[in-house]
Amino acid sequence: MFEVTLINDQTEGGIRKAAFQTCNAVCSRQIDIELDGDVVRSVRYTGGCHGNTQGIGALVVGMKKADIISRLEGIDCKGRGTSCPDQLANALKML
Repeated sequence: MFEVTLINDQTEGGIRKAAFQTCNAVCSRQIDIELDGDVVRSVRYTGGCHGNTQGIGALVVGMKKADIISRLEGIDCKGRGTSCPDQLANALKML
């Protein structure tokens, strides 16, 4: 129900770059993720609350996927059942 959809996944120079369409319940429309192994190099949201999504992206740089998932999974925004951070956790589970 609140799943993200993988729309692009490629590896260049050992860096995995993936793009996900978020579900309709959140304000953001897309999440772009760069990974070096299991460590996040960058996260960029399209749409959403700009300051909050920039903050999330800055905070997760250098973190392992599993740590991000455990911290962000299940965060709810205004009773919607998901959030932009939760959508990031869902996306990382697919990588």
